[in-house]
Amino acid sequence: MIIYLIGYMCSGKTTLGGLLKDIAKVTFTDLDQYIEEKEGCSINEIFSRKGEEEFRKIERASLREVSENIGGIIATGGGTPCFFDNMEYMKSNGCAIYLSCSREELVERMKIYKATRPLLKDKSDRELKEFIENSLPKREHFYNKATIIIDADPLSTEKGAIETAKKVIEIIDSINN
Repeated sequence: MIIYLIGYMCSGKTTLGGLLKDIAKVTFTDLDQYIEEKEGCSINEIFSRKGEEEFRKIERASLREVSENIGGIIATGGGTPCFFDNMEYMKSNGCAIYLSCSREELVERMKIYKATRPLLKDKSDRELKEFIENSLPKREHFYNKATIIIDADPLSTEKGAIETAKKVIEIIDSINN
């Protein structure tokens, strides 16, 4: 069964996917990394050169390629479930798990990672909070269609991340049996 990890940026999709790979010995693909390798440039470069519409087409095709050719655990980009029929595709081809993260926790994580994210790098803490408040509600409608919703706040600590990974493995096992 394919497991799709979905959620807002910095919700812990890549962190959890890496843990699941190590603990459960499953294949793990980060969709954004896959796209960057395939296209030979960063997601931000694709956006600036080709625009969001073209990026979303590349993302949709890549989602299908990874699903059909690699499988396992797939960490999607934050916007992946929100475009085309991607969410329906994921649910019909596997299990979509929404990593639901509190707004407060997202702000704290974004402070840590904002240097590596051009959309965030120049934002103050207040602006990060406003950014989340303005954009997350537009995406939650899609995220909430997931097969399973889990609390992603514990992923901020090593102990919480391991416990969350074990919880997801139990969920996967119960679905497979």
